[in-house]
Amino acid sequence: MTTYTSPRAIIDFCLAPLELDASAQASLEVRRRLEHVIKTFQAKAAKPLSVDFSAMPSQVINEAAHGYE
Repeated sequence: MTTYTSPRAIIDFCLAPLELDASAQASLEVRRRLEHVIKTFQAKAAKPLSVDFSAMPSQVINEAAHGYE
């Protein structure tokens, strides 16, 4: 179980599957915005927050309901 408390660690974990060019202007802007959101949320929370992605429930998508088969 790995828990993440640092905004940058959370962002790195979430964006890793996308394999973005870390030096691209769009990638830098996405990271800047996400870091602001996470820091703002952590600052407004009553207690320090950490994220444990191993406890994240699976998402089941019914592709047939959306017309994809």
